[in-house]
Amino acid sequence: MFMTPDEVAELTGYKKPSAQIKWLTAEKFGFVVGGDGHPKVLRDVVLSRLGSTKPSKREPQLRLMG
Repeated sequence: MFMTPDEVAELTGYKKPSAQIKWLTAEKFGFVVGGDGHPKVLRDVVLSRLGSTKPSKREPQLRLMG
C-alpha cells in the first residue's frame, strides 16, 4: 500500500521529511503528510509514474473523501 520510509528516501534522495516533501511536490508525485510529519506515498502511484504495466499485488485501496 504505502512505501516504507526507506523507499521514500531512496525515491527522493533525501532522508529529511521536509526535503522529501519538497521533492515530491516539485516532481508532482501525489502524497499525504502523516501525523508524524512524514510524507506517505502510495506504491501504485510510483509504479504507474515509472511506467510499470504489471499491476501490483491486489491490496486494499485508499479512498480520500472530501
